[in-house]
Order: sequence, then C-alpha cells, then structure tokens
Amino acid sequence: MQNLTIAQTLTMSSREIAELTEKQHKHVLEDCRKMFEALNIQSADFSADYKDSKGRTYQEFLLDQDLTMTLVMGYSIELRHKVAKRWRELEKQLAIPADPIQMLNDPAAMRGILLTYTEKVIALESKVEEMAPDVKALHRIAKSDGGICITNAAKELQVRPKDLFAFLRERGWIYRRIGVKNWIAYQSKIQSGYLEHKISLIPCDDGTDKIREQVLVTPKGLAKLSQAFCLEPA
Repeated sequence: MQNLTIAQTLTMSSREIAELTEKQHKHVLEDCRKMFEALNIQSADFSADYKDSKGRTYQEFLLDQDLTMTLVMGYSIELRHKVAKRWRELEKQLAIPADPIQMLNDPAAMRGILLTYTEKVIALESKVEEMAPDVKALHRIAKSDGGICITNAAKELQVRPKDLFAFLRERGWIYRRIGVKNWIAYQSKIQSGYLEHKISLIPCDDGTDKIREQVLVTPKGLAKLSQAFCLEPA
C-alpha cells in the first residue's frame, strides 16, 4: 500500500508565538488584534479556544504563515529568526508522508489524531453555541421595521457616532455634496436596502418651508454593519 499524506492546514498558535518570542500571551493577542484591524480582516476567522491545566477556557489565534510572518515583522531579528526556524520545522513535519498501516498499529499516533479532530469538533461546537444568540439577534434586527438615524445606529452597535460616520464615509455608504451640510446615501446602498432617506419640511420664519434630508440606517443595514464591525467583548 502506498504512503498516504494527510491533508492539514499548517498554522502557528499565538501561544506558541508567545513562547518562542518570550512575550506574554496577552501581549501577542493584542498584537494580533492590531494586525487584523490594520489588514481589515475578521479576527473571528482565526480565533480558537483552549483550556489551561485547571480547565479554564481562554482565547488564542491560529495564524497561517503569511499572518505569522506579518505579525513578527515588528519584533527583533532574533525573535523573527526563532519563529521562522520553527515554521520550517512544522513544514518538514507536515511533509513527511504517513503510512496508514503503521499509524493503525501505533496507538499513540491514532490517539493523537483522534484527539486533534475531537478538539476541533468541540471548538466548532462551542463556537456555534457561542454565536447562536448573536445570529438570532441579527436575524431579529434584519426582520424588524423602520430605519434609525446614524447616531442611534452607533448606539446600537456600541461604537462612537464619529467612528460610524467615518466608517460609512470611507466604505462608500454616505457622502456630502459640495456646500451641503447633510449627509447623503449612495444610491447603491439604498438599492441594497441598507440605507434610506427621510425628507422633512421645516417651517422657516419667513413662512416658507425648508427641505431637510436625513440618512437612516435600515434594520438590514444595521445587521450588515454588526457583521462588518464584528463586535467582541472587551
């Protein structure tokens, strides 16, 4: 029977990076979060849980080679070298083909494989259970009626209003015409059902009415922004 190479995704955990670089794990986690934010990627895609010797659950990040090397770019040359050397060792281990007969006859190897996949299943089940309330909340928001102003939307998202305004402007949700103070929604976001315009008539002292336009975030837009901001507990 031919040797069998088991497909695996090679990653390095933030805990191992902390050990290699002799940094506290909480500091490496913070460096990871800053990197994710700078790269505009979701930290949840790389998040995992682990248990310490007392059974307490903590967070770690599992990084691929590109993210690992990007993370340690700001570290010293000596620490970068340690991480790069360890990564080469992991690649060599992954490249060694596995003999299925030998693995079946090796209880330790089988136990290791089963434990690895069991841990992955438990982690996925835990993640699904953890995300269930958020998914239900997003579904409920998306199905509700009525839009809210951007300031109130910021309160719902638990972010500062100025940060939400900046986010919407930079991502092409809203803009201002030259000489006009009010924000205007891009037509594409209106057609997508994320934003809408509220037009009000404001009486003036001279007896005329002034038209005021206000951008409102729809329930569908609020649900979309909740996913984009990927809010995490502090």
